[in-house]
Amino acid sequence: MPPSWSYLFALLIVGTSAIASADSGRRISIELTTLRLMHEKGLITDAEMDSALRDLSDSVGDRALESTSLAIGKWSTTIYGVVQSDNVYDTTESFNDFAGNALVQRPGTYAGEHGRFTMSLRNSRLGFRLRAPEYHHVRVSALLEMDFLGNQAALGYNQAYQISEGAYFSSPVFRMRHYMMKLETPIVDILIGQYWDLFGWQSQYHPNTVEIQGVVGQIYARTPQIRISKTIRTRPLTLEMAVAMVRPPQRDSSTPEGQGAVRLSLNKLKGKQTLGAVGSVESPLSIAFSGDVRHFSLPEFTAKPVNSVDKTGWAVGVDAFVPVIPLQLLHRFGNLGLNGEYVWGYGIADLYTGLNNGVANPALPNPMMLNPAPTYTINADPSMVLFAADGTAHLIQIQSYMVGLQYYLPRLDGRVWVAANYMNIRSNNAKLHPNGMFARLSEDRADVNLFGDVTPAVRIGLSYAYYLDHYSDGVSAPNHRVQFSAFYLF
Repeated sequence: MPPSWSYLFALLIVGTSAIASADSGRRISIELTTLRLMHEKGLITDAEMDSALRDLSDSVGDRALESTSLAIGKWSTTIYGVVQSDNVYDTTESFNDFAGNALVQRPGTYAGEHGRFTMSLRNSRLGFRLRAPEYHHVRVSALLEMDFLGNQAALGYNQAYQISEGAYFSSPVFRMRHYMMKLETPIVDILIGQYWDLFGWQSQYHPNTVEIQGVVGQIYARTPQIRISKTIRTRPLTLEMAVAMVRPPQRDSSTPEGQGAVRLSLNKLKGKQTLGAVGSVESPLSIAFSGDVRHFSLPEFTAKPVNSVDKTGWAVGVDAFVPVIPLQLLHRFGNLGLNGEYVWGYGIADLYTGLNNGVANPALPNPMMLNPAPTYTINADPSMVLFAADGTAHLIQIQSYMVGLQYYLPRLDGRVWVAANYMNIRSNNAKLHPNGMFARLSEDRADVNLFGDVTPAVRIGLSYAYYLDHYSDGVSAPNHRVQFSAFYLF
């Protein structure tokens, strides 16, 4: 165990021992252990184990079974995380260490004709899962997870509010990734705090790729919420249902966002599945349907608004995972899994990473040629709802889909595998709101990935990805990306 962790545990043990010694009538046991050992000793139930693995699945996958846990009496804290080194070459100067849905720089421009090499550890993360003892059949836990992809000044050179490359990559901002509490009862389960959006039944259908997520056309969002869910388990099937009141995309709408989802799993047909780059788990055949409704209330399109303009955005999505060659045949034939997602919606750009499509509000009319010209200030994040020059508001339409394959080689216990993905995202009305001369109509992305587990704690991955943007003036902009990443899971 690294010295830093030893020091942390020593502080926790000393502090807890001092509290325990003050209560002479009680004796509290303190133990360094793992989730697997606690389960084998009967300190946590099957249900508690399943709940913990679900919470940690996308960050460390089944490796969570061996993550270090500090058990103090009937309480426990599991410490987990990833040290991640990303090394990326792009043929254009379009992307950061993560590409998201950023625009590919157009051919003929300097940035579109020159490459870029990036080295980053900003996607490394640290997490704590806290578990309280079961109380009258109510299980209580909390998840605290952080990484270094926080909001910080943009990269730039000699400009206000921008910082150097050295500061950006070597002194990144530590941010709150997940911060939530969960109460699991015999009737319903309640989740309160920041966690994955329910829409898309995240993170159980995230594609397997070396790149930092979310990638092109992938639903990928975390936000504060209050969620109520119910799980009905039988031997062959599991049915999960959930509704959530979610932080509104525009707080001045005075209306929380609503999300709902249902998921059906076939328990006996399982396959290996890796969520992102590190979350390797065993998953059943499943399909999930989800929906989203959100409200916008905008100041009318004038320099001095009096009235509001109201619009309602919405989205529907379907996700699935299919073990084409199931886990039972892994040793002899390998394991092949298929995952897919389809989404259609209006005003949902914030559910994707860095999605803009090159759109913006037009300038206000200025028939009197005033100087300075009148300006309009919108009270919502960009790219979801925009005005036309005639003052009418439009929700930006989005359609996205992705399909992926993961094949784990036989006779290697799933330690080596390849993955391939294709994604597409498009908008049928972005061209009506260009930011300048053109807007992006659609983007295609395809990748192929090779993964290998050097040890149970060390994983490496190599990826090639092809990006192709299609703009409203008929120009297409390509980018080729090669990435090598190394991961230490603890």
